[in-house]
Amino acid sequence: MRASGPDRQPGGGEPGPDIRSRLRLALTDALKARDKGAASALRSALSAIGNAEAVDPGAVSRPGASGSIHFAGAAAGLGAAEAERRHLTEADVAAIVRAEAAEREAAASQYERSGHDGQAAGLRHGTRALLDALAGSDG
Repeated sequence: MRASGPDRQPGGGEPGPDIRSRLRLALTDALKARDKGAASALRSALSAIGNAEAVDPGAVSRPGASGSIHFAGAAAGLGAAEAERRHLTEADVAAIVRAEAAEREAAASQYERSGHDGQAAGLRHGTRALLDALAGSDG
C-alpha cells in the first residue's frame, strides 16, 4: 500500500487525490519502474490537460494594461501579460483522460492491422496505465 501524504489520503471516508494528482503519482511510479509505455501515456494525458487549461491569448484582454511603445502587442508591467488558466472540473479532466485512452486504443488497432503487434501492445499498456489512474487504482 502507498504511504500517506499530501496527495495520498488515508482511508476512512476522506476523499482521495484528484485525477491529476493520481496521474502524477502514477507517472512517478512509472518513471521509477522505468516503464516507458506507461510514462509516455501519462505524460501525454497531463500535457493534454495542461493544453485544455490554456486560454487563447487573443481572447485575453486586461483592463488597465498599457502596451509598450517599443514592441507591438507587448504588455507593460509585471504580470501584465499573464493570463488566467481555465478551470477544469474533475469531469472535464476525466473526459480528457478517456479521450487520450481512446486515441491510444484506436492507434493500437491500426498497428495491429498493419502487423505491428509489439507497438500495439505498448500502446495498450499505456492505455491501461491511464485507465488505472482514472479509476484510482493503486496497482
